[in-house]
Amino acid sequence: MPDFTSALYLGMQHPAETLARWPALTTGMPAALAEPPAARLVAQEIAQLVGSARAVLGPSTFHLFWDLCGMLADEGYSFYVDSGAYPIARWGMERAAAKGAAVAAFRHHDAAALERLLRGAPAGRPVIVADGLCSACGCHAPLGDYLTLAGREGGLLLVDDTQALGILGEQAGPKKPYGRGGGGSSRRLGLAGPDILTISSLAKGFGAPLAILAGSEEAVRHFVQQSDTRVHCSPPSLAAVHAAARALQLNREQGEALRGRLVARVRQFRRLLREAGLSADGGLFPVQTLSLPYPEARQVYGRLTARGVRTVMRRSCRSRGPAMSLAINAGHSPADIEKAVRELAAALPRQRRLPVARDMSAARFPAAMQGRKS
Repeated sequence: MPDFTSALYLGMQHPAETLARWPALTTGMPAALAEPPAARLVAQEIAQLVGSARAVLGPSTFHLFWDLCGMLADEGYSFYVDSGAYPIARWGMERAAAKGAAVAAFRHHDAAALERLLRGAPAGRPVIVADGLCSACGCHAPLGDYLTLAGREGGLLLVDDTQALGILGEQAGPKKPYGRGGGGSSRRLGLAGPDILTISSLAKGFGAPLAILAGSEEAVRHFVQQSDTRVHCSPPSLAAVHAAARALQLNREQGEALRGRLVARVRQFRRLLREAGLSADGGLFPVQTLSLPYPEARQVYGRLTARGVRTVMRRSCRSRGPAMSLAINAGHSPADIEKAVRELAAALPRQRRLPVARDMSAARFPAAMQGRKS
């Protein structure tokens, strides 16, 4: 039965037999003391992929946000967070607040609200924190506007680009709505410079359980020199580093085909959903969030689970209540998508049901990445 709970968007999996051998999972040494050559090579290749001068690996985005936000708090920065930001970035800012830094939130994807907030704030350098791409609604953050505001105040833009890494890239167009390369939001939007830092997990698009901090040579070098977690926490395991190396190779060799397969499945899902009289937030992003009120979504979720179709109840950026989402990946077949929509239509309250078209194979797909409901 189809499973729509995995965020391995490109379907990358790394069985042990596909990875380079390692003598031990860890060297027993902190990253601050020594890093294996494979880790440095992976970091260098990811920096090139995302368009940054330098990158460094970390065990997780939590380690990197906790570490970096604490460092910036010690240096006198204040923090301004998009209200739709993923919780892990917020945990980093909780550490900053514990160190005495000012932390404030502004309306989701609202650069004007951020500008007003900065205008009324005490003098000081801001760190503007946001997700590059919101997985709840599928919309891009106005990162260019955020970066302009950060630069105007002598501050930084700190982006959690986990959702976009491996999916979005350069030269997006009707035939390739995700773009090319998979370098993430900065590549897609053409953003670069010393005022932007990116933290991303490779565990979603690339299926490797580690994370990266990318930015200017000076900023990353400063982090490496001052990092607490590189001294007191274990670095990424050699198995995870080798999985990341394999993911980057797969991205070079098969990435465009995998992204093409993924967008075809998402388009198929949205077409069939429309034919069933339903809609979803997400545009062409792989996470599709059903436009159902919470009590109804919870009921449908239970019925789908009983029918063997696994979905996710998750936080919504548009309402206070949870919402039901399906995470589509390149490993899903057209039959999986058909099954999901058929069972979804059957799970709806009787008054909302519409017949699903019998011919689910032919479609004229929407051409561009969207950020609003279909």
